[in-house]
Amino acid sequence: MVTVTGPQHLADHYDVIIVGGGPAGLAAAVGARDQGAQRILIIDRDPAPGGILLQCIHSGFGLHAFGEDVTGPEYAHRALEQVIERDVDVLSGADVVDATSDLRIKLMSPSTGVTALDTSTLVLTPGARERTRGAIHIPGERPSGVMTAGLAQQLVNLRGLLPGRRAVILGSGDIGLIMARRLTLEGVEVAGVFELLPYPSGLGRNVVQCLEDFDIPLHLSTTVVDVHGRERLEGVSVAPVDGALRPVAERAWQVPCDTLLLSVGLIPDTELARRLRVHLDPVTGGPTVSSSMETSLPGVFAAGNGLHVNDLADWVSREARVAGAAAGDLAQGHRRPPDDVELTAGRNVAYVVPGTLASNRTQTVSFRVEQPIHGDTILRVGDIHRRKVRAVVPAEMITIKLGPRLLEGCAGDTLRIEALPAGEVSP
Repeated sequence: MVTVTGPQHLADHYDVIIVGGGPAGLAAAVGARDQGAQRILIIDRDPAPGGILLQCIHSGFGLHAFGEDVTGPEYAHRALEQVIERDVDVLSGADVVDATSDLRIKLMSPSTGVTALDTSTLVLTPGARERTRGAIHIPGERPSGVMTAGLAQQLVNLRGLLPGRRAVILGSGDIGLIMARRLTLEGVEVAGVFELLPYPSGLGRNVVQCLEDFDIPLHLSTTVVDVHGRERLEGVSVAPVDGALRPVAERAWQVPCDTLLLSVGLIPDTELARRLRVHLDPVTGGPTVSSSMETSLPGVFAAGNGLHVNDLADWVSREARVAGAAAGDLAQGHRRPPDDVELTAGRNVAYVVPGTLASNRTQTVSFRVEQPIHGDTILRVGDIHRRKVRAVVPAEMITIKLGPRLLEGCAGDTLRIEALPAGEVSP
């Protein structure tokens, strides 16, 4: 790994600075270098680059990025090798504490102290954070043993520590599903996974491989309504919810446990984006971006889970390469023509990324549905494209490639993306 041992090794000005050294940051650096940018710096707060991948020791990564099924650490290693091959500077254990609209950032680390740097372009790849107990307002006592699924994953996979002996998991997000299996393999009894919504929040394959294959019960339309225990968690009360997602208190029951893991969603880390006052999407929580992944502040780009939560690290890397390449272009004085097509979320679509397209280029559009459709579904982009799929669920991100052939004549138009039951769409 390329290392920086002191401020004397940092340039005063960079073509591209990337904040975040997870899969998005590493891919953005590759995209920028391959586009011709020369001075590139990745800044990461963790002791080593790789992000959340380093604690994801299960397989299921890399099929799209590397054509091979690998673990999270293996994926991170291969991505970092690509960065090293391109002689990109990497500064780990550093925090960006401030940034201004003229692209001057201030960072702090043990090796550099407090340092200010200028950059021609800035790529934000900070990843996402887990929602905590405070974010979802679970009532009850405040004993030890209540934690996010990601923290439990770090304790087990990186530190060799078990969080408890009998666990309840609230939320069926992918990290929670994977930790249900991981804890079971380590001898922890998982009493059940309880999901507020009437459908799982994680990928279908994780429901099968992590719960069904290990006989771990999944309780849909059910949530935790109370936490018991003073010093250490002793149990939780769970209850079904009605159609408005309100707990039905009279039907609650208690589940003894010493550990409660929360897998209730991820939130894009937008601390730096807010400092820069870029426009944020009210649905994703991340910045709004163009087809080049450029935010509302010229010269600032965003990608990965800090933009919107992706299903796969492979999708994160693909998106971040686009952001890095565009940042590299702009750093060399090559500003691409502005996008001329707008995208908007239509019926049964929660959000669309990016928010605009260029009619003369091929771009990938990502979106999620609001409600599942268990049957033939029509995905429609305005009047220019429609595709039939077997089913859609909010847990699985959908991607569509749109290029010049489809976008011909769309300059100045607004295209609405919809996902509807096939029977509701006229031929």
